[in-house]
Amino acid sequence: MKHKFTVSIGLLLSSTIANAADLPSRKASPDFAAPALAFLWTGPYAGVNVGYGTADRSGFDGVLGGGQLGYNVQVTPLFVLGLETDFQGTDISERSGSPFSRRRRIEWFGTARGRIGVTPFAVPALFYGTGGFAYGRAQPSFGGDGVRTGWTAGGGVEWAFRPDLSAKIEYLYTDLSGEAGGWWADARRNRFHTVRAGLNYHFDLFAQTPVVAKF
Repeated sequence: MKHKFTVSIGLLLSSTIANAADLPSRKASPDFAAPALAFLWTGPYAGVNVGYGTADRSGFDGVLGGGQLGYNVQVTPLFVLGLETDFQGTDISERSGSPFSRRRRIEWFGTARGRIGVTPFAVPALFYGTGGFAYGRAQPSFGGDGVRTGWTAGGGVEWAFRPDLSAKIEYLYTDLSGEAGGWWADARRNRFHTVRAGLNYHFDLFAQTPVVAKF
């Protein structure tokens, strides 16, 4: 009787061990595929823009257009750092009804700026702030070449609607107050606001593949 009981216990234990061996191990390391980024911003780009500008002094405005070059680095899925330079031709000028007044005008200006942006949603959108060095030329210059230096700051939003193309809307405030020859007596003409719409072509974008992690 004792022998039969021992055999039964042994068979029961063997069956339990065999069933347990068929269960998935908790120590296994299943692969976890993190979702791919909606758009990878890392890489160089070039583009064109067109917009409108107005000075701090009323009655002083006009259209502008030009191009930009830049480079972005997506340091994390959320943050993007970049550098951008642009050059603009403008018709920002003083509108005066008097035929005897001299028509003052900002002929061109350019900037060299840093950019810092975030991509907070699962969509290919970049919200960024930007700022840096600015320079420009105006006519008449009254005794100098009219070129002045200063600073600029602003921000914008950029939307990648294709793997190689993005569109942006950007605002900049520019202050050209540095000394460089003669200039207008009214410093408000040296400070102006611009709003631009632009199109960028992105070069050498990296392949977007899911990230596989093991836990």
